[in-house]
Amino acid sequence: MKNLRIFDRRQFVLILWVLLTTGFMAISLIGYQVSRQAIRAAIIDQDLPLTSSNIYSEIQKDLVRPVLISSTMAHDTFMRDWVLRGEKEPGEMARYLKEVKERHGAFSSFFISEKTANYYTGDGVLKRISSFEPRDAWYSRVRGMSEDYEINIDPDLANDDALTIFINYRVFDYNGDYIGATGIGLTVDAVQRLIGEYQARFNRTIYFANSRGERVSLGKQAQPAPALRQQPGLGPLLDRILQERHGSYQYEADGDNHILHVNYLPEIKWYLFVEQNESVALAGIRQTLYASLAISLVVTLFVVILIHVAFSRYQLRIEEMASTDKLTGLLNRHAFTILIDKLLAEYRRAPQPIAVLLADVDHFKEINDRHGHLAGDQVLQLIAERLLAGLRASDIAARWGGEEFLMVMKGCDLTEGQRIAETLRQKIEAAAIVVNGQTIPVTISIGVSQYDGTELPDLTVNRADAALYEAKNAGRNRVKVATQSNMA
Repeated sequence: MKNLRIFDRRQFVLILWVLLTTGFMAISLIGYQVSRQAIRAAIIDQDLPLTSSNIYSEIQKDLVRPVLISSTMAHDTFMRDWVLRGEKEPGEMARYLKEVKERHGAFSSFFISEKTANYYTGDGVLKRISSFEPRDAWYSRVRGMSEDYEINIDPDLANDDALTIFINYRVFDYNGDYIGATGIGLTVDAVQRLIGEYQARFNRTIYFANSRGERVSLGKQAQPAPALRQQPGLGPLLDRILQERHGSYQYEADGDNHILHVNYLPEIKWYLFVEQNESVALAGIRQTLYASLAISLVVTLFVVILIHVAFSRYQLRIEEMASTDKLTGLLNRHAFTILIDKLLAEYRRAPQPIAVLLADVDHFKEINDRHGHLAGDQVLQLIAERLLAGLRASDIAARWGGEEFLMVMKGCDLTEGQRIAETLRQKIEAAAIVVNGQTIPVTISIGVSQYDGTELPDLTVNRADAALYEAKNAGRNRVKVATQSNMA
């Protein structure tokens, strides 16, 4: 029997070890798959589009604004009148170009006359354009193109051949006849630095392509990139990408899955490619999986204990975060922060109006002074009960601090929020609040605002607070709606 008991115990331990190990491995594998799908979805739906949007915002400062400046120059009556008068005073054009360059912080500014072939800069006539000079071939291209402008990268003769992004804009007289080309240039340093920072920060490949699907090179030192049409996996998608101009795509190359987000930038007529190698993105969780599986084979029981302890602590943490205000039974500010984040996440998926009401008990200090703090606490409790009774189950109510109460209503616009606030105010005013056998008259003032869809929740609450301040100053026991003056 003794040997049997020993055998049975070992068998039980073995079975338990196998079950725990198998369960741990199954959980690890499931967790890996779930994490893999979550990371993949985040890359496609959030990370790559957000990175692309951030880069485009920076490009607007570095590239789009120069396009607008060049357009203004091409349509400037001074420039056209000066050309039509015969270009008699070169100094006038030089001063104009110098002022454009200095005012807008451009690297260079220029005008090429079709009639005289003079290349004007802020320092005067730089040279004469020649059809036999290879470096002047760009001007013949600009003369014959159908678009109003182009963006081109060339060495700048006027600035020691510094590699420069030129915005070349065609100029026409008042009869629509071509009379030259103007524009400004900026160095590629800003764009190169921007791309480098984003690639390092997000571990992504970022580059531009023109409307012909050719990768745009932004530096002399850069290694020549493979032609996009010949790139494995991407080449067959290129025509579709150029046609759709915007979206997320996936392709396989060299055994790896690549996730690609493309944005067309109409102002500069380039495509912004933001690419993520899925294997690189998942490398971290794969390493975690391998480590977890190895540990599970030797310290399964220890891992289970740690998981139990971790979950116990996590549960305690959740209970603390979700705790309510002890006096009123309403949410506290910490729990409100969690719920408002969830509410805004729902808003991003399915936008609908959100109203914010901030209520304050009028003359609450006098209630405390006259009837005592215990009576004041009972007043707050009764007001909280009446506010809850007037709200929907989907509404959020929290004690904001002291005698202030904050209410957030989903699917409720500013007008409806004002109506509900007025109803609550009237109910509080009409209610008989009895404490220790004595009826205490109580009124509240309420400020109402509406979430604008982009601001931080604190700003929406601040606007409601400003409206509440107006209600207080206007005599209390009233509702005020956030206006343009208190939205600032």
